[in-house]
Amino acid sequence: MAMTTSSAESRIQIGISSCLLGESVRFDSGHKRDAYINDDLAKYFEYVSFCPEVGIGMGIPRPPIRLVGDPAQPRAVGVRVEGIDVTEKLIDYAHAVVADLPPISGYLFKRGSPSCGMERVKIYTDKGMPNGSTSGLYASIVMRGLPNLPVEEEGRLNDPVLRENFVERVYVFDRWQRLCKDELTPAKLIAFHTRHKFLLLSHSETHYRRLGRLVADAGTRDMRELSREYVSTLMDGLKRRATRRRHSNVLQHIMGYLKRSIDTGDKAELNRVIAEYKEGTVPLIVPMKLIEHHFRRHPDDYMALQIYLAPHPTDLGLRNHL
Repeated sequence: MAMTTSSAESRIQIGISSCLLGESVRFDSGHKRDAYINDDLAKYFEYVSFCPEVGIGMGIPRPPIRLVGDPAQPRAVGVRVEGIDVTEKLIDYAHAVVADLPPISGYLFKRGSPSCGMERVKIYTDKGMPNGSTSGLYASIVMRGLPNLPVEEEGRLNDPVLRENFVERVYVFDRWQRLCKDELTPAKLIAFHTRHKFLLLSHSETHYRRLGRLVADAGTRDMRELSREYVSTLMDGLKRRATRRRHSNVLQHIMGYLKRSIDTGDKAELNRVIAEYKEGTVPLIVPMKLIEHHFRRHPDDYMALQIYLAPHPTDLGLRNHL
């Protein structure tokens, strides 16, 4: 059944800012070790760490830098020491990393970093006044160079919805990359899409329908071109938040696969629990556990394929707070 977790699989490689692992690479020789990343996610993720400032030879400790100038093209310059400008070095380093990355399935960036911040990194004028915000120089190039790669910042992982969304996307992207290691055939694409249908529907019905049309073209279009369009649409759709309304819609669809198996009382109970979830009374794990219980008693071959029922290891408890 799809409800079996993927915890038995080998750990998935993802990129990460070195300081989040407790490596003393910051300008003041310190670190920003994140407990959740190291104590929980590390059971399932294998980290490939990068520190751009160290990578360009700035050393530890080092003078701090910040972003200055035009928000569209900021420069990385020294905060206290004049004459420091490492803009081109950071840009060149980022391009080199993108060109030589192992097959990672996600990236965790350091919030607020002038090199690694994913978003809302402060920019200043030449006189030190606030001048908007942007992405860190290194992070922006990684995200542009690998637009389908799931990315997140450690601070945003405190949000249960964003946390679950990131981990879910990492697992989907990892499955996609493994699927594409060998030649991608129409049959393989159809099988992949079939497994992810309900997961997609929980995020975006628009993307769900668009992907369905793409899969229908498998066998009539060039597979390399189609696969690029498919994964781009897939990962864009999964960025959309899976709301209670969308989850409830999917749960009702799934319930249809039980209508001939469970009695009137069980149907009423399941409808009640789904309604309670939609209203915000109970977390997603409650209707999911009830559905899991019914499918254990009444297995269904199609539902056994569905990733939605177990998109990530249950030990992480990511659906306990949704």
